[in-house]
Amino acid sequence: MASSLTCTGVIWALLSFLCAATSCVGFFMPYWLWGSQLGKPVSFGTFRRCSYPVHDESRQMMVMVEECGRYASFQGIPSAEWRICTIVTGLGCGLLLLVALTALMGCCVSELISRTVGRVAGGIQFLGGLLIGAGCALYPLGWDSEEVRQTCGYISGQFDLGKCEIGWAYYCTGGGAAAAMLLCTWLACFSGKKQKQYPY
Repeated sequence: MASSLTCTGVIWALLSFLCAATSCVGFFMPYWLWGSQLGKPVSFGTFRRCSYPVHDESRQMMVMVEECGRYASFQGIPSAEWRICTIVTGLGCGLLLLVALTALMGCCVSELISRTVGRVAGGIQFLGGLLIGAGCALYPLGWDSEEVRQTCGYISGQFDLGKCEIGWAYYCTGGGAAAAMLLCTWLACFSGKKQKQYPY
């Protein structure tokens, strides 16, 4: 089976896939922020949450529905910052995934990844990591929304968690992006074999 990648390129392809998968899983999971409401654990992502309050007509009180799901509409996301974060982080994850799948194909297809293509792919990975990093930086700006304040004890604000904690999904998303920006971008420069010289 012919490959268009050098030994460094194979490491780059595998690491690229690992970074993209880590960032994408972290982005999709609603565990960016942990807190509690009405004695039940609550968690938020950028576009999903787990556990939400509902008014129980029979008991005339608020009860927590312990389910995870996405918001009913894009406008339903609690803050404008989280809506921007969702778009920016989603784009970044898409770029990382595109490069990772192309790199994996380079393991099996000859002449797919040349030195130039590898460098361009590295640049795309850097951009993807930068977008995800921007999304992670925007996320704390939404901590002053009403939904978050209900969960974090009405003492949270922008860059102030109150009684809440940052969840593992936030670290996964940011960590995958950082590794893609710093490590994969550098490895991509040495990933492709030299382009063959054709007589025409």
